[in-house]
Amino acid sequence: MTQQTVLEQCLSIVLSDDKSTAYLEFSKQDEGFACTPDELEKYLASQGIKYGVLREALLVFVNHPETYVKDRYKIAEGIKPVPGTDGFIKVLVGMDDSNERRPLEAEDGKVDYKEVTRLNNVRTGQIIAERIPPVDGTVGRAVTGEEIPFRPGKEARFKVGKNVVVTPDGSAMYAALDGLVTKTDGNKLNVFPVYEINGDVDYNTGNIDFVGTVVIRGNVLTGFKVKAAGDIRVVGGVEGAELEAGGSVEITGGIIGYNKGLIQAGHNVKCTFIQEGNVDAAENVLVSQSIMHSTIRAGHAVICEGTKGLIVGGSIQAGENVSARVVGNTMSTVTSIEVGVLPKLRNELSDLRKEVREQMDALDKTKKALTLLDQLAAAGQLSPDKMSMRIKLSATQKSALRLSEETKTRIFEIEKVLEDTSRARVDIHKMIYGGSKIVIGRYTKFIKDPISRISFYYHDGDITMVPFV
Repeated sequence: MTQQTVLEQCLSIVLSDDKSTAYLEFSKQDEGFACTPDELEKYLASQGIKYGVLREALLVFVNHPETYVKDRYKIAEGIKPVPGTDGFIKVLVGMDDSNERRPLEAEDGKVDYKEVTRLNNVRTGQIIAERIPPVDGTVGRAVTGEEIPFRPGKEARFKVGKNVVVTPDGSAMYAALDGLVTKTDGNKLNVFPVYEINGDVDYNTGNIDFVGTVVIRGNVLTGFKVKAAGDIRVVGGVEGAELEAGGSVEITGGIIGYNKGLIQAGHNVKCTFIQEGNVDAAENVLVSQSIMHSTIRAGHAVICEGTKGLIVGGSIQAGENVSARVVGNTMSTVTSIEVGVLPKLRNELSDLRKEVREQMDALDKTKKALTLLDQLAAAGQLSPDKMSMRIKLSATQKSALRLSEETKTRIFEIEKVLEDTSRARVDIHKMIYGGSKIVIGRYTKFIKDPISRISFYYHDGDITMVPFV
């Protein structure tokens, strides 16, 4: 029996999934096994290992083969491919939620409301954003010698809102009118004109419904409504009113809701404090001081990290993260913190499932009608009007099938998102008190005793606690 035959009987090669690494393992134990580096290298070549053989590893293996009887041993290493870099949209103007737009805040946390924030306006024809193309990656090389292709970078696409123009080659976006560049739900870029109220929203102004951005240099009083397709800026406070913005809501003062009204935003909600309020933001709720006895919903995060950073009472829901200095109080006030929930997606999922049922019912009726018309055609009894109906129904069926598949694809995407709680997290910077409740996805943890500086996240079927860093 030749040495190569012995090696083939005793050893086997295991490749990684991408063939960038080769491992040597014993398939048959032989106490008297021995070979030279050259013999082992010839064996590797016979097994198709042509690139990246680790010469030093060969020497180590042949000197002490008994050490690796039960373990895999890396014997060759190729070059892993470097993935391409995704393209992106580079916004070239200051956005409304940048730090420059915040009121002046002193070290003690006090806000000087006399420092009026300036809006970032653009002129007609001014470039707003440009598309940066993806960058190619680098191919790798497998231990078997062939190239390993890299994952190409994804092309970025402009998310076009209102009053903007994209060049024919899709490389840049320009303003179609004078106004304020604003992101709305889905990160669409828009240019909105601005409507300013120099005073309170009260009986003198009445309710406001505007197609652009609204700036209120005063308070919004109980019972009034402000609706804007862009942002709502309130240089003052909001009582039990209804504010609905396609973009962000920014309030330099606070919200005293009296358990009435609703603050709703397609982007972020920012304010100093919320008391007995009802707030719903597609992205983030950012509060500098406190959230008291309120109902808060955010697609991404609820952040309350100012000098107080206090959340007490009520219900806080966020898609990914809740972060606060203190949650609850010494009186064990019931405070619910829930992450890993996306209320808007859940509502959309319910609507889509209803749509699928309706689409299937409509398709069933169309199919039955087509079957009848096909039978008439086969019998030569199809009149011209029935033939026209048959053509229209066939087109309707194809369109409905395509729409049904698109709906089912969207349902699958939403279900995947709702199942993912890997990024869901609650961060407590200082203290969480008894009476608080942490919910992550389908799992709940009740807090009985005070815990300082702690983070909660989902791991292996349970809510895990680790020290907050």
